[in-house]
Amino acid sequence: MSETAPRADDHDPERMPGAGDDRGGIWHPRYLWVTVGAVAMIFLAATQALAVTTVMPLVSADLGGDALYAVAFSGTLATSVIGMVAVGAWCDRRDPVLPLATSVALFVAGLVIAGLAPSMEVLVLGRLLQGLGTGGQTVALYVVVARVYPARLHGRVFAAFSAAWVIPSIVGPFLAGFVAEQLHWRWVFLGVAVLTLVAFTVVYLRLHDRPLRVEDPSRAPVARRLALATVVAAGALALSLAGEAGPWTGVVVAVALVAIALAIRPLLPAGTLRVRRGLPSVVLMRALIAGALFGAEIYVPYLLIDDYGFSATAAGLGLTSAALLWAAGAEVQGRFGDRLGNARITLFGVTLLLAATLIAAATAAWHLTAWTIIAGWSLAGAGMGLMYPRLTVLTLAYSTPQNQGFNSSALSISDSIGASAAIAVMGLTFVALRATDASFPAVFTIAAALAVLAVVPGLRMTVSSRGEPAAV
Repeated sequence: MSETAPRADDHDPERMPGAGDDRGGIWHPRYLWVTVGAVAMIFLAATQALAVTTVMPLVSADLGGDALYAVAFSGTLATSVIGMVAVGAWCDRRDPVLPLATSVALFVAGLVIAGLAPSMEVLVLGRLLQGLGTGGQTVALYVVVARVYPARLHGRVFAAFSAAWVIPSIVGPFLAGFVAEQLHWRWVFLGVAVLTLVAFTVVYLRLHDRPLRVEDPSRAPVARRLALATVVAAGALALSLAGEAGPWTGVVVAVALVAIALAIRPLLPAGTLRVRRGLPSVVLMRALIAGALFGAEIYVPYLLIDDYGFSATAAGLGLTSAALLWAAGAEVQGRFGDRLGNARITLFGVTLLLAATLIAAATAAWHLTAWTIIAGWSLAGAGMGLMYPRLTVLTLAYSTPQNQGFNSSALSISDSIGASAAIAVMGLTFVALRATDASFPAVFTIAAALAVLAVVPGLRMTVSSRGEPAAV
């Protein structure tokens, strides 16, 4: 079996509108300002994500929102599915500029509402709106990459996106904690809103006059997919709120999981839930590793604050080493991904992620020194840095110009629903065990199980010895 990425000779991005003929890299003058603006948008999204993870314990305490703590995370991921589907279909019909602009507007509006929220309920509403924008923004940027850069640069672009987490990882958690303690946590939301508008303006000025439409746009029906996306989002939200159902919690969880499983199938490549080789396995693997990483990550600063007495500023530093090694892993993948191959990247990446979750569980269970989990969690970043950009590159390689939006949205949907469902299940488990010493070990153990499961689709990402693209 070939371990190289599948080729897409019939839809070479070198011949696509906006791709150009020059042989420069992603910092070539032709691409420079698109790269700068897009990386800045990823940078700010990363800053916001890391910042919210760091300050949410303070937000929850200030607004009396312990019961909605997990929902503030999972709800954003849930509604992002709707934005992904809508923008994916929109991009398959026209150029990605207007969809990107609309997504940014929703993202910024959600940040402003959250930053001004008088209660936890209003903050969650802002986070839900933010999720719509986040999902659409992610898909639109993927399509921008596909239509602006030649295929040979895709790996480098996504490595740059991953590396955009480096500076936020160094200063983001610390700065978020500092701002929350010295000013107010509200500025964590409002500041990112302003800077996101600036970054988008840079991208827009370079893209608005480029011919980025495809010659034969997709005409696939959208209404049904939007309805299904809404059902998926509602199921994920119900799963997050199941703990409030009292004796009916089990019923709500079961119904929500069934609804998600049935509604999500048409939103993903055929055969995803059956672990079909090629693109379906790429998408499924993304869901499992996202659930493992992001589900567990929100409890790392929580553990440091709750059990070890860390300040918000110091707890934020617990995520720094992971993000640094994420960037390092992404750089390794960008340079040597084809040489390593899909199987090695899967095994290396999953092993590192599994080790991190097991170290976190052991730290919580046996009350090891806080530096154990801080150091151990860095392994998760290295593993994700290897795997995440690889999965995005493979998705575009399996795509045609007519389904770039669908496939990019499918990858992002699996990412969001995997993380959202994992966060919800971990949240229910955590609340149920909160009065015992098993709460933190339990959530990290669930993450470890998801990492192990990811090996199965990870070894089925290549279709055949010829590396043929999967049928979508």
